[in-house]
Amino acid sequence: MSSERKEIIEWVIQASNDGARRAKACEVIGISVKTFQRWVQPCNTQDGRIIAGHTPSNKLTELERQRIIKVSNEAEFANLPPSQIVPALADDGRYIASESSFYRVLKEYNQLKHRNKSKPARKEYKPKALVACTSNQVYTWDITYLPSRIKGIFFYLYLVMDVFSRKVVGWQVHSEELSELASNLMTDICQREGVERGQVTLHSDNGSPMKGATMLATLQELGVMPSFSRPSVSNDNPYSESLFRTLKYRPEYPENSFEDLSDARSWVKGFVSWYNNEHRHSGIKFVTPEQRHTGKDIDVLENRTQVYMDAKARNPSRWSREIKNWDHIKEVKLNPEKSKLEVKENKVA
Repeated sequence: MSSERKEIIEWVIQASNDGARRAKACEVIGISVKTFQRWVQPCNTQDGRIIAGHTPSNKLTELERQRIIKVSNEAEFANLPPSQIVPALADDGRYIASESSFYRVLKEYNQLKHRNKSKPARKEYKPKALVACTSNQVYTWDITYLPSRIKGIFFYLYLVMDVFSRKVVGWQVHSEELSELASNLMTDICQREGVERGQVTLHSDNGSPMKGATMLATLQELGVMPSFSRPSVSNDNPYSESLFRTLKYRPEYPENSFEDLSDARSWVKGFVSWYNNEHRHSGIKFVTPEQRHTGKDIDVLENRTQVYMDAKARNPSRWSREIKNWDHIKEVKLNPEKSKLEVKENKVA
């Protein structure tokens, strides 16, 4: 008997001996008279709920449990959940146990997942964050379709961009996607840009030309370090995606298709020339990619700042705030790690 129950019984008995009615004493202490009577019986020295033992009449036998495990691991059912195993057995005229019994037994034996030899789903991790502090440190590349005159047939634009300067450092248009063509493009870029071993990291998605044996062998030979996006995650390669959007939203982009391969190459050549040398890019303080790639943007931005300061000095009443910030962007990040505050805000949203 628990010490608490023994103490309550002593209180009620003491109150009764002192002249109080037993029913009133039980009411004050918070139990019924019948409960007190049951507690003081010699056979009720312990809480019956603690020692209660009940075996369901329909409990599975050990033989039935083993049969569930055996059937679930047969070749026919090894990769199926109980929700499909049970009706399949019923279609064959067999009933072993209910669906819930299958789930319960398989859970006890830790066999609810991967009973067959297939590998469990592999967790894909976000690619390592890359930081570019100057030109020719981080490249990103991808392939996009250019429509041809024949429906369902495309030309393929291979395009490599420098993340720091946004300059298109290399491109080619071909009639097919091949790892060999991509490797030739990278070899040409490294030669023209004077890239040394270990200097550049090349980021791309998981397409076959990107991860082909020839391409990977060429990168190793050139000393270029590869980096890959997660499968089916487009925003791991945002700079290339943004560049392709700019390309296809140009007013002169063909509404229907390119005449032939030569026509496609000619158009892309004109676009790249405009993009690198004329286009003032919003992501790099509205200087051209060529200016930033060669370091000339520093002088351009300093001169621009001076022009604004002189304008404010001539007519300060026209300026209600500080002049526009034209400071040189010192680094560009690809797939940066989110801060703890950003992660928390995303969860709240």
